Amino acid sequence: MNIIAGAFKPPCKISISLTHPTTRKQVRVKKENDQTVMVPLFQSQENIVGEVSIEPARGKKVEHNGVKIELLGQIELYFDRGSFYDFTSLVRELEVPGNLYERKTYPFEFSTVEMPHESYNGINVRLRYVLKVTISRNFVNNIVEHMDFVVHNYIPAPSINNSIKMEVGIEDCLHIEFEYSKSKYHLKDVVIGKIYFLLVRIKLKNMELEIRRRESTGSGTNTYVETETLAKFELMDGVPVRGESIPVRLFLNPYELTPTYHNINNKFSVKYFLNLVFVDEEDRRYFKQQEIIVYRLLEDS
Repeated sequence: MNIIAGAFKPPCKISISLTHPTTRKQVRVKKENDQTVMVPLFQSQENIVGEVSIEPARGKKVEHNGVKIELLGQIELYFDRGSFYDFTSLVRELEVPGNLYERKTYPFEFSTVEMPHESYNGINVRLRYVLKVTISRNFVNNIVEHMDFVVHNYIPAPSINNSIKMEVGIEDCLHIEFEYSKSKYHLKDVVIGKIYFLLVRIKLKNMELEIRRRESTGSGTNTYVETETLAKFELMDGVPVRGESIPVRLFLNPYELTPTYHNINNKFSVKYFLNLVFVDEEDRRYFKQQEIIVYRLLEDS
């Protein structure tokens, strides 16, 4: 039995390591089996430097047609699982065709890499960055090893950030004005606003503010839209009266938000909405939804 198992073991071990791993920030990523792992964090235009180590199994010779490392930015749509759309692809050849008899180490460097899109792991889509080492072989499967990493891109606070003012009403029954102090929020921001009751002729019993994320993938007849409610924040419990004003103060930091994504490579978009929900005493629900822009703030801003 051990002989059979050994026949399917790869003839060598590949390991990928990065330079200065102890000073590089790590972030938590959930894998497909729901386990979480810590992976290194990068920004666009950074250098990605490290080394690849290949160690043949004891007594084994590895014949190959070359060794290469690739830096790939990929989008995977879950309804087309297994098909990756590469939007970034860089290659470094590490070894010409030949034989490996003993452990060998190859340095590599990808300089000022343009990584325009942030990593994202959603309901129907994943955007990931990976270092991929391939040992090419004749007549048998190539030997491949991957190392995932995450990209976050930071931007300065927008110079123009208009407030949001809207009205919601039911004719002769309800008239409400609500105002949010701005329309663009960074991931650790606070939503501040006010809600004014101008006319109240129905008995409202509570009011909530929700944060919703809408993920759109594919195009045409293959468009899939998923909406998640990430947060529910109670603003009012009880019956309001005309002229009453309710303050809004919602901290975004506790929730797992990402930046807004606009039509990334014609594959997917991610939008965020503030959804105001009113419930009357007969449990009828009224909604007013407003899109907001979410971004990752440059840390020294």
